[in-house]
Amino acid sequence: MKTLFVRNVAFLVTCDDGDRLLADVNLYAEDGVIVYIGNEQRTADRVIDGSRRILFPGLVNTHHHLYQTFSRNLPQVQKMELFPWLKTLYEIWKNLDENTIWHSSLTGMGELLKTGCTTCLDHHYVFPENTDNLIDTQFRAADTLGMRFHATRGSMDLSVKDGGLPPDSVVQDIDTILADSERLISRYQDPARCAMHRVALAPCSPFSVSEDLLRESAVLARSYGVRLHTHLAETRDEENFTLSRFGMRPLEYMDSLGWLGDDVWYAHGIHFNDEELRELARTGTGVAHCPVSNMKLSSGIARIPEMLRLGVPVGLAVDGSASNDGSNLLEEMRVAYLLHRLNGSVSAPDGYEFLKMATRGSAALLGRDDIGRIEVGAAADFFMIDTDEISLVGTLSDPKSLLSTVGYKGNVAVTVVNGEIVVEDGRLTKVDEDRLIAEAGEEVNRYLISDKDDDTDKEISA
Repeated sequence: MKTLFVRNVAFLVTCDDGDRLLADVNLYAEDGVIVYIGNEQRTADRVIDGSRRILFPGLVNTHHHLYQTFSRNLPQVQKMELFPWLKTLYEIWKNLDENTIWHSSLTGMGELLKTGCTTCLDHHYVFPENTDNLIDTQFRAADTLGMRFHATRGSMDLSVKDGGLPPDSVVQDIDTILADSERLISRYQDPARCAMHRVALAPCSPFSVSEDLLRESAVLARSYGVRLHTHLAETRDEENFTLSRFGMRPLEYMDSLGWLGDDVWYAHGIHFNDEELRELARTGTGVAHCPVSNMKLSSGIARIPEMLRLGVPVGLAVDGSASNDGSNLLEEMRVAYLLHRLNGSVSAPDGYEFLKMATRGSAALLGRDDIGRIEVGAAADFFMIDTDEISLVGTLSDPKSLLSTVGYKGNVAVTVVNGEIVVEDGRLTKVDEDRLIAEAGEEVNRYLISDKDDDTDKEISA
């Protein structure tokens, strides 16, 4: 049995049903599960000093594209909106291979862990020819780092020749997609409480996927009891696409194919009207809010205050690294708080509500009540920040809201996943971080240079 004891925690933000803030308290975990919170002293295999620290539940990222980590900050797309941005970057992404996925997954998940995220859901949907094991590679990377990982088997079968956006070289036929979906579910889906691996099915979007693939994916997912995910209502271009092609708005179109329910969540959800928000609430269909990405691509502002008032399930996400240029949910929380204060004034959620969105709310989107909170019986997933930093002087009157209102810059002191210390003193513990950075930089250069159609200057690693 592996045990962990965190002693003398200055402030412990639980995000439990009572929204409790505890002070000067201890936490004890066995085999990855919290079994005690209180003032007793315990012996353990590992002991962490929590004095002068705040402990938070691990953040839960509900929508990411880790493969995009190596196409960040490219100058040619910095002023583009979604559709031209995608068309440009597909010419780079069509060169993906297993080696690129390995290094980009380690890099993206490593950044997430160092900034307090303990569970990552990735939406991978680009499968160039002869790349059958990309999601297996992602699971291997997550296990190497010690991250709790939800993979979605993404897919595209509607290429440019069929009226979609992606090139022919990255789409697959339905039979191939469904067969691999079944393989991944059978191999990796773990329904157990506190599971480290889960799988969902995630056809990419209405403008890159056929009706048949959306319909059959929903049937397959429900036959296995796994969840459904896709992009929806992200831009007006998407809305115009579904209106012109199907005579329906995006949500109505997805509803016609069986894509509403408490086992479904959408990324973005910016352009829902009042009636559609009520339908999301009625059916329990969720939304992953991606504020930084939505701002960079000029997509719009999701109606988060209205969603929360109606009871729409909402979580937080960083989205793809190429539309965010980072993998940092701490930054996402503060941006979300400030964006909605600017846009909604007194109707906007407060700072603590955004922390709950990134923890409990995100966990609920993934169908979990065992993560995203600190309580007995929950997974031992949490992170800690030091309070004796100059940037936090004068900020401790409300530790529950601090991460959103003040923000936290830099790497956290400690991250624990499943009772294992995976970040300590701001450094990854399970890999040689310097070697990871060097090898990833080499892979970035190889990958970008392999894009023969890109005439821009290539990134040179430091």
